[in-house]
Amino acid sequence: MFDKELQEAFNLQVNNEMNSAYLYLSMSAYCESVNLPGTAHWLRLQYQEEMEHGLKFFDFITDRGSHVVLRAIPQPPTEFKSALDVFERTLAHEQKVTAAINQLYELALQKKDYPSQVFLQWFITEQVEEEKDAAQIVENLKVISDRPHSILFMDKQLGKRGK
Repeated sequence: MFDKELQEAFNLQVNNEMNSAYLYLSMSAYCESVNLPGTAHWLRLQYQEEMEHGLKFFDFITDRGSHVVLRAIPQPPTEFKSALDVFERTLAHEQKVTAAINQLYELALQKKDYPSQVFLQWFITEQVEEEKDAAQIVENLKVISDRPHSILFMDKQLGKRGK
């Protein structure tokens, strides 16, 4: 039996993951509009990854015999100051997601819900990678922020990201 409080928290995380996807898609659109196609590509792949994360939560809820309740996704920001602004927001957002996953894990511990604990382990590990990647990009952009040709080189590097 899937505890009702935990089920509600997992449903909220479906929404959080879809919100993340929508945010990254908006960031991708912004980068396309300022001629940073490689960065847009990186963010579009991030969008796809977040959609997959949301579907993992979705499937876990249904696999537990529970009902998924989808909520409205707020409109993400559409304007950014720069690529650095995009990735500073990306890092802050990933830190927020990490906190949400950690809270879910704490609740699963309290409820002694072992399947949820095992399921969440993957996300805990994933968030370490997400924060590391965003932090590295932020630091690189800070180093090259006053050199437009370097930003274009980095854009090409980000465009090489594979799934």
